[in-house]
Amino acid sequence: MSDASFDTSCDTREAEFGDYFALLKPRVMSLVVFTALVGLAVAPVGVHPLIAFASILFIAVGGGASGALNMWWDADIDRLMKRTQSRPIPSGKVSEGEALALGVILSFFSCLMLALAANIMAGALLAFTIFFYVVIYTMWLKRWTPQNIVIGGAAGAFPPMIGWAVATGGVSIESVLMFALTFAWTPPHFWALALFTKGDYANAGVPMLTVTHGRKATRAHILGYSLVLAFVAIALGMTSIGGPTYMVVAVVLNAMFIKGAWDVFRRNDDASEADKHKAERGLFKLSLAYLFLHYGALLIEAGLKPYGLGGWG
Repeated sequence: MSDASFDTSCDTREAEFGDYFALLKPRVMSLVVFTALVGLAVAPVGVHPLIAFASILFIAVGGGASGALNMWWDADIDRLMKRTQSRPIPSGKVSEGEALALGVILSFFSCLMLALAANIMAGALLAFTIFFYVVIYTMWLKRWTPQNIVIGGAAGAFPPMIGWAVATGGVSIESVLMFALTFAWTPPHFWALALFTKGDYANAGVPMLTVTHGRKATRAHILGYSLVLAFVAIALGMTSIGGPTYMVVAVVLNAMFIKGAWDVFRRNDDASEADKHKAERGLFKLSLAYLFLHYGALLIEAGLKPYGLGGWG
């Protein structure tokens, strides 16, 4: 991970604000912010708007800190993968040392401030999330086991639990099932992507399931996890934060998701170039909308409840 290994032929212009912001993985951060906001909004305890705003801001900063530390550690393999070569470190816009410093400072700041603004439970959950993503997933699992994305997916599943903890100071079956929804969604989402970017992971030496067990096994795993995902989504709809609106969205989306997973499972590797990876790309695109639509439906349920229209009673 030494700066000395960096190719000096890369762009050496002075880093701009946008380069440092890119280190925070803003696309991933948007999902972190949204799911955390939903977790806070659907909780049965009201939160002062100023505390809610500050809490979501610190959760976002913590998510960004995780992204910066991930890019610092993965700089060597990011240089080998086509889809990551334009990131700030491989492209030479930001040094590895700068990314490390930014990640550490933002991690400490976000966890401390969330604990002060909300409660110790929320701050501790954010600290554990950052630790899990950076140490357990990035430094250990990602390069060691094909189950990397399965176990590592827990890191991205914690934000709604943190949002719930901001409001309630604890954990409940509702927040656990929100965690489980994101956790079960992560493997089929990333494996669908890995099926049409297999060469990238192989070149970088990352033991993604597609590399270690092949496409057929990966497709079978996608189908299996899609069934588990549907079960979790329906179970969430039966809790106090669910309701008819959410259940309609969950049934329709999961029927579509299982159909997409089945199409991926049945796909013929000998298909024409025009049809190659069509099913995988279709499932991946659906997975991009999947969580936003589920959590959006939970928000709708929360909005209807004060008027006696949402929930199950």
